[in-house]
Amino acid sequence: MEQNFVERMDKSLSELKAGIISNLIAGNEDFKNIVEGMDPKDLADVASDDIDRKMIEAIGSQELKQLKLIDSALTRIKQGRYGLCIKCGKHIPEDRLEAIPYALMCIECKTAEERRNR
Repeated sequence: MEQNFVERMDKSLSELKAGIISNLIAGNEDFKNIVEGMDPKDLADVASDDIDRKMIEAIGSQELKQLKLIDSALTRIKQGRYGLCIKCGKHIPEDRLEAIPYALMCIECKTAEERRNR
């Protein structure tokens, strides 16, 4: 894999990471405002607030998962293993890495994994 491409992906991953961290901070602030703004209400309103909290937590959970994948990709760059499928060891196509810079597997292995999980 060309060093120029890897450097570009390193920068892209770092920018993605910074964006996610900003979103998590904003998300936590939103969550904090919801909790502080709760007044004694009827059960329907309390249920609605509970759903709002769970949605914010779910979004945060997805972002945390993505953040871990990004950190893993940045580590693989430092180790010189970026762009190699963790299952078969083949090179992951650059087009796939441009679409999903933190991809762990080549298309074939990812497709096989998704079929097994159905």
